[in-house]
Amino acid sequence: MADRLDFQQLSAGLRRMGWIRFWVQLVLGTVVLGVLVFTAIGGSLIRNADRAVGLGTGISLTTLAFLALLFSLWQGWLVVRTGRAIASPARPSRGETARRIKRTLLADLVGLVLALLGYQALVGPLFFQAASQTPGVLVDNLPITATEIVVVLGNAQVLFAHLIGLCFSLWCLQRIYRTS
Repeated sequence: MADRLDFQQLSAGLRRMGWIRFWVQLVLGTVVLGVLVFTAIGGSLIRNADRAVGLGTGISLTTLAFLALLFSLWQGWLVVRTGRAIASPARPSRGETARRIKRTLLADLVGLVLALLGYQALVGPLFFQAASQTPGVLVDNLPITATEIVVVLGNAQVLFAHLIGLCFSLWCLQRIYRTS
């Protein structure tokens, strides 16, 4: 049986790491939301739809990764609440706490996969577009625009947010199963 000090340390650790994870992912998610809104409102991809052959798929996958990030944020907030509950007399069991953290882990893994697929779908067409450009001649060649680069950077932000969440979830899971 673990003593009260172990529960207090576990509670403080889960709360602290949960809040750090929550705020880092929230900031990165806000950047991604700004990029997605900028892309939707910017309209430069819509005006040149013939050149944005593969970017639509990449933007869609980045949006799905962002939605997974929102779910991960919610689960991270629930981990903070679980950390608070561990310090109370009516504490959740180790299994309940582990299941909650495993849900955040799964959300971040799904988000990582979606973001990586989106990254490939974004960078592939941009590579072919850059490879088809002839130096010094811009007659039929369309240059890569800043909007396209911003979309790739937004994808990198959602990828990084899920990676941060994955690291914090693994730390919390390890902390729960650590033996005294």
